[in-house]
Amino acid sequence: MEKIDSVIAVFKDHLAAENAVKKLTEAGFEMKNLSVVGKGYHTEEKVIGFYNTGDRVKFWGSRGAFWGGMWGLFFGGLFMTIPVVGHVVALGYVAALAIAAAENAIVVGGLSALGAALYSIGIPKDSVIKYEAALKADDFMVMAHGSAEEMTRAKAILGTANPSSLDVHAGTA
Repeated sequence: MEKIDSVIAVFKDHLAAENAVKKLTEAGFEMKNLSVVGKGYHTEEKVIGFYNTGDRVKFWGSRGAFWGGMWGLFFGGLFMTIPVVGHVVALGYVAALAIAAAENAIVVGGLSALGAALYSIGIPKDSVIKYEAALKADDFMVMAHGSAEEMTRAKAILGTANPSSLDVHAGTA
């Protein structure tokens, strides 16, 4: 079985995250190997949520247009509440892992379902805690998953999008 590595870039706003996803797709990365994670709202003063109508999803809230547009690009997603962090939307590869972690009640040292999903693909626990803190601070994560060679290329592309942090993590088989 091939080892899957991950590149995780953290961005301060959803526009930068969207730009990073566009750069990766324009460079030929498949959507099934990408993920985006971020909060589903900007303030707790607005109604948040989503509903599904066939193959379309409609989000409410201040970032509804962003999440609705991104949801259409990815193969599935997840809207969840993480204690302390709040409401989080995960799209793509990592969403499926988080769903599996939640359904199987995986608990890895007190990590959330998202944290357990990241840990299961080889992200060290201290990095998982750093990424959950970034989400709590309202940042966005863009992730690419694949071979070491692909991740070297993904890191170079994501680096041009000016992330606040950019890390490569050796994955698991």
